[in-house]
Amino acid sequence: MFLLFEPVMTLSSAPRTSSQTAADYIRSHIRTVPDWPQPGVQFRDITPLLQDPRVFRVLIDQFVHRYFDTRPDVVAGLDARGFILGSVLAYELNVGFVPIRKKGKLPFTTVEETYELEYGSATVELHTDAVKPGDRVILIDDLIATGGTMMAGKRLLEKLGATVIEGASIVDLPELGGSDKLREAGLPLFTLVDFAGH
Repeated sequence: MFLLFEPVMTLSSAPRTSSQTAADYIRSHIRTVPDWPQPGVQFRDITPLLQDPRVFRVLIDQFVHRYFDTRPDVVAGLDARGFILGSVLAYELNVGFVPIRKKGKLPFTTVEETYELEYGSATVELHTDAVKPGDRVILIDDLIATGGTMMAGKRLLEKLGATVIEGASIVDLPELGGSDKLREAGLPLFTLVDFAGH
């Protein structure tokens, strides 16, 4: 079977200054919404990255180029924006995609993992047949804050015998400590941009 690939639009075809990097280009399209969902929070909104086809292509290409040679067996996306990124990345890499969903959303037999939030806790689930022992998995989400969701996703995949070779996201909020906790737990991370504060 032969796969034909159309030429893709990369940063070189996006309007930019000569010194602008892909990270700068992506950062310039992330909207900051002050005081949402509560006062003092600077919400980093990635939806403008998805609205413009050129920006979306540059964004996805960063992940495709990262994993093209060390291709995983599966891409796992965290509910919900990780589904958008993960499914497109899996398609481009010609591998399978599996969703890690909030509790109660998957119809088949699941494993679950509960993690702590700033106020309370949450639970995510994965179908028991989503991955096989030995599968090499990229775990992707839009943003790393406290790291709880990604850590729970990692544990779920490992319960089923898979190996998470890297966690990936667009944005890191390093002041919240999540990326440090994930690295300390042995998860390599790839993020495109970081923002101070939360």
